[in-house]
Amino acid sequence: MASLASLASLASLASLASLASLAGCGEPAAPPPVTPPPRPSITASAPPAPTPPPAPPPPTTGVPRKDWNRLAVELNLPLYWSLDADNDGALGPSELSVLWSAPKGTSLATYIDGRGAFTPAFHEVHAKIVARHGGDLGKPPATPAEIARRAAVVKELAQGRATLVLTDLSGVSPGEASFVDHLLAAVEVIERLYQTQMGTYGQRAQVPEGDTASQALFFRNQGPRCEAPATQNDPACSALPGGAMAKTSGLYPASELTKPKFCDALAKADKALVDPFTVVVAGDGGALKAVPYHQHFSNDFKIISRELRAASAALGAEEASLRAYLDAQAKAFDDGSWFTADEAWAKMGVKNSRYYLRIAPDEVYAEPCSTKALFHVSFGLINKKSIAWQDKLDPLKTEMENALAALAGRPYKARAVSFKLPDFVDIALNAGDSRNPFGATIGQSLPNFGPVANEGRGRTVAMTNFYTDPDSVAAQRAVAESLFCKSVTPTYTTDPEPQLMSTVLHEAAHNLGPAHQYKVNGKIDRDQFGGPLASTLEELKAQSAALYFTDWLVTKGKITRAEADRAHVRDIAWAFGHISRGMYTDDGHPKNYSQLAAIQLGVLMSKKAVTWNPAEPAANGKDTGCFSIDLKKFPDAALALMREVAGVKARGDKAAGERLVRQHAGPFRGPAIPLHAIIAERALREPKPSFVYSLRR
Repeated sequence: MASLASLASLASLASLASLASLAGCGEPAAPPPVTPPPRPSITASAPPAPTPPPAPPPPTTGVPRKDWNRLAVELNLPLYWSLDADNDGALGPSELSVLWSAPKGTSLATYIDGRGAFTPAFHEVHAKIVARHGGDLGKPPATPAEIARRAAVVKELAQGRATLVLTDLSGVSPGEASFVDHLLAAVEVIERLYQTQMGTYGQRAQVPEGDTASQALFFRNQGPRCEAPATQNDPACSALPGGAMAKTSGLYPASELTKPKFCDALAKADKALVDPFTVVVAGDGGALKAVPYHQHFSNDFKIISRELRAASAALGAEEASLRAYLDAQAKAFDDGSWFTADEAWAKMGVKNSRYYLRIAPDEVYAEPCSTKALFHVSFGLINKKSIAWQDKLDPLKTEMENALAALAGRPYKARAVSFKLPDFVDIALNAGDSRNPFGATIGQSLPNFGPVANEGRGRTVAMTNFYTDPDSVAAQRAVAESLFCKSVTPTYTTDPEPQLMSTVLHEAAHNLGPAHQYKVNGKIDRDQFGGPLASTLEELKAQSAALYFTDWLVTKGKITRAEADRAHVRDIAWAFGHISRGMYTDDGHPKNYSQLAAIQLGVLMSKKAVTWNPAEPAANGKDTGCFSIDLKKFPDAALALMREVAGVKARGDKAAGERLVRQHAGPFRGPAIPLHAIIAERALREPKPSFVYSLRR
């Protein structure tokens, strides 16, 4: 019997045969059975999902540019939103700058990637600014005193408007790039030295960790003290807990600082104690002695000297005059040969170097006795536009000296002068004593001491790139229109040219007439007047000469009367700015420029060249009371002012100098002069420029 499998097989064969027979007879074949596709295994991989598009970057809108920069300062961030170039209210990568003060290792690449987009690091700090703008001040301080201190610190910072000075060095040669690197290493030490001179360097560690506003204040002011007009006398205002501290100095023993008239006592005890390049220390038995800078600061000086020599070597065959100065200044930091370095520095100029550099101890204004030279750096690029002014004034130097000598009178006698007329400089970086909390020096004549100074062979420079940014120009006009009458505004201009001419004449005048080293009865000016008054009178002489020589140049056919008038109006606006800062620091030290501005305004008003009109509306249509200027009376008034000031200097007339200060600036802690209070209230509505620096490399 066949098996079931065999039977099934036979049946299948029979079926196939039958189908084949039908096919052969033309009948359609039945379709084959449909086999369903295999079911996917539950372990098989699914096809990859499409990649979603990248998330859009967080927006950079929501905080106006001025607020963004103000809050970046409060948060102690080394960033600046330069300009909303496309006017879209958003910060774009091309509008961001990283400041010179950034921590080591931080650069533009930290915040902008190779594709030109913001990095997560940028979005992190931007989020902090947005939060701060929204009112997030972080964890509140624990005590009412600390709350008050931190509020005062923020108020201090808000009185300054961070103002960018950007220099593009990306196209310099490799040697020049290395030169800049070594120079910046020296600059870091100069900052430390200056703060050591001021007695503040060691206080930095006392700023509370995480208190970014106080950290920013300490950096900006180079110490814990508040410097802005509305907070400088606030006992709560300080970068350090505990409030304002007594002023310190690293140039004299602490025990001397509290003695009345200790500066005069030093000068009488030993002339070496007031030598500008020494530190006064207590020797054996408490006796005071003078130690030269290169000995007292030897460790830091070695670093500076090494970096300056490396900077010189990096330049190779380029910049021969700059290399000579770098080498000479390096030697001065080794052995105190400051005057030899001055010789090399004085040989630099617009025709033999593309750079401007001064790294030395120079000005004396900020230290208690106004006799010790303070460390600073000014570095920038030469602006060739100065050549036109040099060609205009160089043939007139001897005539200018003779004119000033005639006004000064006996015993001063005209001398041969051979100083250089100002080079124009676009500053890239100021450091140490040159880096002010507010504003910046716009002209300087150096050196102040030694043969180059005494023989009138120094260099004079005018800094041409300050106060030219749109924010500063708008602020200048707003202040001017709040103080001038409408009759003045047609002559007022924000064009920098009139102010630049005044700066050129001011700095030239430091080399004319009775200057710092001129002697009366064997005494130079700081011995005759005392350091602070001597500084005020020398700056007063120079700025009065700027007014006088402006009109003098009209008589020589070098400028037009219209150009002179515009310069006079700008000079009065300049005076308003300095008067608004007050006449003294909180510890009684004179503010030299403020005092000279007050004296000039007072004398010009007494001559009816400037008049206060209490009931007349100001040019802005909002304020009542304004200043008018009689430009026809101005030349004679400026002449009278120049004669008076030059005579005081020529005679060494300390009593007359003190009388000018007392009459027009007032005594320390005396009642405020009413017009000064009005000027301050209006001028201080606008924050003062606080310059910050960025070197794009």
